[in-house]
Amino acid sequence: MRVRSGLDVLLAENPSWLRRYSRVGLLTHQAAVTGELVPAHLALKELLGPRLKRLLSPQHGLYGTEQANMIGTPDREDPLTGLPIHSLYGPRLTPSPEVLADLDLLLVDLQDVGCRVYTYLWTLWLLLPAAEKAGVEVVVLDRPNPLGSTLEGPLLRPEYFSLVGYSELPLRHGLTPGEAALLFHRRQRLSLPLRVIKMTGYRRRMHFPETGLPWVPPSPNMPSFHTALVYPGQVLLEGTNLSEGRGTTRPFELFGAPWLEPRRVLRFLGNTDLPGVHLRPTLFTPTFDKWRGQTCRGFQLHVLDPQLFQPVRTSLKILRAVALTHSEFSFRPPPYEFEEKKKPIEIISGHPCIPAYITGNMDEEGLDFCLKEGLTYYAKEVASLGLY
Repeated sequence: MRVRSGLDVLLAENPSWLRRYSRVGLLTHQAAVTGELVPAHLALKELLGPRLKRLLSPQHGLYGTEQANMIGTPDREDPLTGLPIHSLYGPRLTPSPEVLADLDLLLVDLQDVGCRVYTYLWTLWLLLPAAEKAGVEVVVLDRPNPLGSTLEGPLLRPEYFSLVGYSELPLRHGLTPGEAALLFHRRQRLSLPLRVIKMTGYRRRMHFPETGLPWVPPSPNMPSFHTALVYPGQVLLEGTNLSEGRGTTRPFELFGAPWLEPRRVLRFLGNTDLPGVHLRPTLFTPTFDKWRGQTCRGFQLHVLDPQLFQPVRTSLKILRAVALTHSEFSFRPPPYEFEEKKKPIEIISGHPCIPAYITGNMDEEGLDFCLKEGLTYYAKEVASLGLY
């Protein structure tokens, strides 16, 4: 049986408590659809009618029209519903008081990708205290974590908090949006009423293809489940001068640079164990972003077994091989996601052990400790949420 998202459950049940609210807002984007591919804002407009007063959008906008990293989305009118769209990425990161002042309920329906660096959960983190201050109740319509419940560190350190992480989550966090909302509510010690509409038929270890739900790109460079699968590791490349494949049809699966020599990387890796994945040497030419218009030599990651594949550890092994065999390799300077002082690699990785390992200043034993540190306690904290 196919999983039913929180949106589909709400639409099917149309619960009596929902009828108490006459001024409803919706934080959503194009990836939030019904099982029949009806966008959330259209389905809820039909259900709620004039009670749906406004839409709010995260990074990339309601329809995923803006690219990444500080390319903001303006406020605008939705052409399909005529509702005003209040952007939470660019002109502001939290909803303005006047936008929340005329609402009594805020629905949240966002498709996350299971990686701490993806900003949608942090938009939710910032939204919750703003809603509490405004006296607006929040209901999260839950969706699958495409990567299931598997965890991969490192755990984010407080000194690296930013828009790509305001609380101690590992890079591969294992949370659904509903679980994240409950965790954030607890960690911020909020008292606002928070309700999560659970999915039906969902098991936490599921990968997205097992849910039977349709994939709609949650951002311009997340075209498929396979992209999401490699993203928790490959996002580290955003902090380097390697192309992470933006400007190609296989972002994050492809990576490289004009100066990279694939044979050097393969020789360095030798018999390194990279379970569940194959590196295929290739060439590509990005149409935008890093190395735009230049032919890059590099690799495509082919994930052969998603259950065995460890995206963070895999990308770290590859980055170390590149860094220690190419003098051209470097970490990019700030800014990154509105952080002006810390290096992108620092806030993306969230831990000083990561750049140390990449540059050869930490051994395998040190990396293993770093990636596992704090995960046992974190896993118990997540299990105590008890949603699934």
